[in-house]
Amino acid sequence: MTLNFADNLRPKQPPALVELVLFDLLTALLDSWTLWNSVAGSEHRGRTWRMAYLKATYSCGSYRSYERLVEEAAIAVGLGSQASAELEARWGELQPWAEVKATLAALKPHYKLGIVTNCSERLGSIAADRVGVPFDVVITSEKAGFYKPNPAPYRLALETLGVAPGNAVFVAGSAYDLFGTAKVGLPTIWHNRIGLTAPEGAPEPLITRTTLDSLAADLSSISAGA
Repeated sequence: MTLNFADNLRPKQPPALVELVLFDLLTALLDSWTLWNSVAGSEHRGRTWRMAYLKATYSCGSYRSYERLVEEAAIAVGLGSQASAELEARWGELQPWAEVKATLAALKPHYKLGIVTNCSERLGSIAADRVGVPFDVVITSEKAGFYKPNPAPYRLALETLGVAPGNAVFVAGSAYDLFGTAKVGLPTIWHNRIGLTAPEGAPEPLITRTTLDSLAADLSSISAGA
């Protein structure tokens, strides 16, 4: 997958004081991999389909229908349009990672919480509800007009809540988010749950974790070190 991003991106420094924690939704908070693999019939076919869809979102420019991009990717990898129809029908089966509800519930009294997701408004709303914790803002690519890692979705979330990038942290599920958050000046923690490899040229995340169990402590440490 070849992406054209600015060459002068640098790792982000810790914020002055964390007021807002933004999350990727479908990978950082939810185990969407299991659902995609189930619909596709195997882990290999599910990941192949997922990578084809992700490539489409990264290269499409301004927003095109999320549902249509998922369908086109399913057709391209030989699964057919019926796979995307089944995925949409089963969207309500999405489950948060085991520690997510407790982690976010612990954060809620201390930080504003938000979502920035590559999704449509309708499916993004369903998925956000599956987390089981209320959010202060939910920004979908449909609402922002662009897919991540275009800077627009991240900026819209910050502007909606009136928080400067230096007073926020983004929790990514994919290292591709690092290209977009670097352009915004948004420090990023990478929740690399399934051991993905970062793409060539991706800026270094502030922290990399395999679970969200230590997120509250990480955020406190970031603020304390400001």
